[in-house]
Amino acid sequence: MRKIVFPFLVGLLCAAMASTALADRHDRYEKYGVPPPPPPRGAVAPPPRGAPPPPPTHAVYGQMYLFGHLGFYEPNDDRDGLEDYDTGGAFDIGIGSRVSPVLAIEGTLGAYGSDRGSDEVTVVPVTFGGRLIIPGPFFEPYVGGGVGLYFADLDEPTSRIDDSDTTFGGYLSLGMDAWLNPRMALNFEGKYHWAEPEFDGFDVDVSGWTVSLGLRVSF
Repeated sequence: MRKIVFPFLVGLLCAAMASTALADRHDRYEKYGVPPPPPPRGAVAPPPRGAPPPPPTHAVYGQMYLFGHLGFYEPNDDRDGLEDYDTGGAFDIGIGSRVSPVLAIEGTLGAYGSDRGSDEVTVVPVTFGGRLIIPGPFFEPYVGGGVGLYFADLDEPTSRIDDSDTTFGGYLSLGMDAWLNPRMALNFEGKYHWAEPEFDGFDVDVSGWTVSLGLRVSF
């Protein structure tokens, strides 16, 4: 047993002394502004003091991704909007690009709708926007916004309105990505849409919140 343990302890001590000497030599060269010589073969030089950690693997410049969400739509309660309409459903799909660790741009196709008895409203936004991201190794909160076309349809037998219209609108979003691995994130997002199409001569505010859960997959 001693024949095995003693050489092992001697080898461990030599390795520790070599590592300490390598770090001291690196600090000495760094102090006087002289670039340190390359480390011996097989040795790994310590990182420079104060160097930032490498960015997470999901924050690569130029990285493309696909995403999709399922959730709820909460319509506004304005008198010129969707007063007394119930909470409805919402979904969207899209493609984006991580153009830098803190900025992403994306295009989205979605739909949300609600009803009030026999009255129904459906809105299909086609938007382009961006997100400002706080990078992190696992959790990345963000804020975003965008503009686009909103294709809306309103069927209200009680008001004798049955019409469709396309209008210009926009949105603001707030969300967070929770990265499950370097290429897939669980996403939670709240988004407020602004749009006011015209139906049979009446402007109707179809704005409201969508709150959804989805996935973001990089490739």
